[in-house]
Order: sequence, then structure tokens, then C-alpha cells
Amino acid sequence: MNIIINGKHLDITPALKKYAGGKIKKFERYLSDISEAVVTLSIEKYRHKAEVLLKVNGVLIQAEGVTGEIYSSIDEVSEKLERQIKKYKEKLVSHRRYADKSSGENIEASVVGESGMIIKNKRFELKPMSADEASMQMELLDKDFFIFLNAISGDINVIYRRKDGNFGLIEPIK
Repeated sequence: MNIIINGKHLDITPALKKYAGGKIKKFERYLSDISEAVVTLSIEKYRHKAEVLLKVNGVLIQAEGVTGEIYSSIDEVSEKLERQIKKYKEKLVSHRRYADKSSGENIEASVVGESGMIIKNKRFELKPMSADEASMQMELLDKDFFIFLNAISGDINVIYRRKDGNFGLIEPIK
């Protein structure tokens, strides 16, 4: 696993790098196929923030922790990631059971998030996936919507979380 540790308004000391790296490295026990982990540590006034983005077989798992001290932020984000990874593995196992009964599909990821005036532009490769896999990816990223390439129709679809807790799917008309 490739661990990248960045600092915003913060000098990354060797002790801080070792501490964050150790916390992230333990996730290799849960998921052996983590290709990259991007850790961003930042300080904004009195808020110490730790953000982690894990890339697992094309799936993105993201968490963020904000506290009054950088080490406790790293601990908080580590706990959040652990919960998300367990949730991901449980869903992966249940999807495998379902896939055995139907057809096997790969779990891949893509995210586009913009609101109001465009201040940031992100580009992601869209990989084919089912609506169930897209909802799982959306939950892992803790987002309100998710754009994906529908494996069945080949069209770009949007899945979103409704206020009642269920999901909605937007499909183009041909």
C-alpha cells in the first residue's frame, strides 16, 4: 500500500508521519487490496482536521475527523474508517452471495460533487456497476448522490439519498 501524507498549514514531523502511517497501515489486515491511502492533515484556526481517502479495487473509502488536536483527529478518522471498512466487507460478502445467484460484476467507483457556483472540477473514470453497487459506493463515500455507468443499460445514471432514507435513481430517456 502506498501511503501519501500531506499537510495544509501544518509541518508534517517524522513523529506525526509515523503515527498517521501506523494507524492507516493497520487497515491492510482488513483489506489486503488497498492500493493507495491519501492522508491530509490540516489546521484551520483551532480545528485540527484529518482526512483519509483509501483506494480499494477502484472503490473509494473516505473519512474525516475534526477535533481540537491533530493526534485525536487521526484517531477519530481511523475509527470512522474501521467502521466503514467493516460495512464495506459485509456488503461485499452479501453482494457476492447475490452475484453467485445472478451474474458477477466488478465494484468500481466514480464521484462528482458540485453545488452553486462551480469552484472545483473533478474528473473520474466511470466504471460499469449495478445500482446496488452504486448505492454501496455512495454510502462508503458518505455522499448524498453518486454518478455511475449502469452496467445493464450502458447509460450514465445518478443515484441519490431521499429524505425518507431510501434511494432514488435517475435514468436518461432514450
